[in-house]
Amino acid sequence: MSIVIHHNPDCGTSRNVLDIIRKSGTEPVVIEYMQTGWTRQQLLALFAAADLTPRQALRTSKSPAAELGLMDESVSEEAILAAMLLHPVLVNRPLVCSPKGTRLCRPSELVLDLLERLPPGPLYKEDGEMILNERGERVG
Repeated sequence: MSIVIHHNPDCGTSRNVLDIIRKSGTEPVVIEYMQTGWTRQQLLALFAAADLTPRQALRTSKSPAAELGLMDESVSEEAILAAMLLHPVLVNRPLVCSPKGTRLCRPSELVLDLLERLPPGPLYKEDGEMILNERGERVG
């Protein structure tokens, strides 16, 4: 089974996670969900595999979540899921699936747990913080 990344190329964290996967020696299947959109079944399966609810996977910053009234605790999980189908940007990213599991990789170093082998270091987060030193050992 290969690695699949649900990717938004406009997102720095998503670009960094994709780069980390590639540096590990794996070319992932890249799904640009902003172009393809989501299906209900796809989101439910991803959220179940990542142990997330739609509310936990909701992107609240740089998204229309507040304007759509999705931030209120009274909004149902079903309503959030329905909004995600209409507005793919509402799903936080990147979501990565690998033989080791499925995870929302935010912060980006969470992807390291999903890789068969770590990339060579040094390796940095999108904000410049080191996550692997020059010996390929995790920092922090």
